[in-house]
Amino acid sequence: MDKTTEEKFQEFHQSNPHVYNRMVELTRSLVDKGHRKVGISMIFEVLRWQHLLETDDPNSKYKLCNNYKPYYSRLIMAQEPELDGVFDTKKLFKRRRGL
Repeated sequence: MDKTTEEKFQEFHQSNPHVYNRMVELTRSLVDKGHRKVGISMIFEVLRWQHLLETDDPNSKYKLCNNYKPYYSRLIMAQEPELDGVFDTKKLFKRRRGL
């Protein structure tokens, strides 16, 4: 069976904890400068451009897969109380296996 995007994200997150840590640092630095809202896409692009992150993702040919954005934004807001609400989110549509 194919893995869901959420399962792929969980594997990536476990293999690459530095990505989460760096995203939190960048988001906090923007909030500390007075930003009440931050775009998760901007954080991804900063990581790509400035840091050329080394990652391990057997599910994607990209170092940082765009499909993980909604999962990172939700995870950051859930685990970092001071960042709750900083990202706007939309409803996630979960793909059923086998489709």
